Amino acid sequence: MTAVTPDVETAVLAICRSAKEASRALATATRATKDAALIEMAEALVAQAGRIVAANQEDIARGEASGMSAGLLDRLTLTDARIDQIAAALREVASLPDPVGEIRRGSTLPNGLRLVQKSVPLGVVGMIYEARPNVTVDAAGLALKSGNAAVLRGGSAAAKSNEAIVAVLQEALEAAGLPRDAVQSIDAYGREGATALMHARGLVDVLVPRGGRDLIQTVVRESTVPAIETGEGNCHVYVDATAPLERAVDIVLNSKTHRVGVCNAAETLLVHRDRAGDVLPAIMAALRGAGVTLHASGDAAASAPAGIATVPATEEDWATEYLSMDLAVKVVADIDEAIEHIRTYSTGHTEAIVSESYAAIERFTTSLDSAAIIVNASTRFTDGGQFGLGAELGISTQKLHARGPMGLGELTTTTWLVYGEGQTRA
Repeated sequence: MTAVTPDVETAVLAICRSAKEASRALATATRATKDAALIEMAEALVAQAGRIVAANQEDIARGEASGMSAGLLDRLTLTDARIDQIAAALREVASLPDPVGEIRRGSTLPNGLRLVQKSVPLGVVGMIYEARPNVTVDAAGLALKSGNAAVLRGGSAAAKSNEAIVAVLQEALEAAGLPRDAVQSIDAYGREGATALMHARGLVDVLVPRGGRDLIQTVVRESTVPAIETGEGNCHVYVDATAPLERAVDIVLNSKTHRVGVCNAAETLLVHRDRAGDVLPAIMAALRGAGVTLHASGDAAASAPAGIATVPATEEDWATEYLSMDLAVKVVADIDEAIEHIRTYSTGHTEAIVSESYAAIERFTTSLDSAAIIVNASTRFTDGGQFGLGAELGISTQKLHARGPMGLGELTTTTWLVYGEGQTRA
């Protein structure tokens, strides 16, 4: 844990206090006001795309000079097209129902007391994340719609990008008549600032880490602010004995290569031994054709078609989230071995099965314990936007309060309203 100097602690706590004040204004803002601000933010991002892309290019150049991996560089990169997509996600969030004020349940007790449990904002949401400037916008938009203020630490790799994005968002908030302190960054305070944010209990209501294992575990272990564990994705695709060849190839290829530097990309392929002679060779040929390095077990390597090179898989490979054009490949005796392998190495993010057997699908979906289990489709669908949430704050791999893609509903808690007519407790 990085030591925090008094000046940094004072500065970060001041930001958190101003966020707390802003959150009170957001908690009572109408849906119309919040939606108008979201549209204003989306339009500002598109209008200021040149400014943001120019800042992003500075981060890209620094990342390339430092030897950043291709997957992380992809996460970091912003283009006009990606900014259009990010702005579109904000507009989609604006179109979604307001989660604040939703009645979760209610009843009337025998003594006449009327109970209503309704959703309310969490307050101040902190985020610590790495090389993902799009998350800056997603977090700000979801926090605003759900009535929360956001304090963001986006990491040194995206410092220039995030500085430009936050400035644009704050200008848009002011134009919409909402406090600019509803979205703030502590990037200027580096790792000390992140540590101070972790210890801002009482000012920050929840902290969401999003990034690699070291970042997530540091926050979960060291934070005194309640934290929601997210993101690390050692995702598996299991090709069952009944899997159609073309479907299996398409799903595995998309799960691995569609975008490698994201947490819902597949990292391990498990194939039933009955398909090691036909489906597996076709999959391996397609993957190698796309530039994927195959870390194969002995049986899997033996199934490789002529001219397809593999490297021997090690124990470390089964537990690795590559975030690159690498895939671990193993032949399993049956679905039970596949399930046991996933139970051993999974991070609880996403597992997929390709099968036409109802019994196999039922066994797979009921035997595993991950945030998302996908049947006959790519792991890349575990995503807030794809699930119709508009965007996501992250993908929670824990079990308390929020699990899976975290959208608007996961950024609220509840209050009990109790209506009486003079009742007293005996």
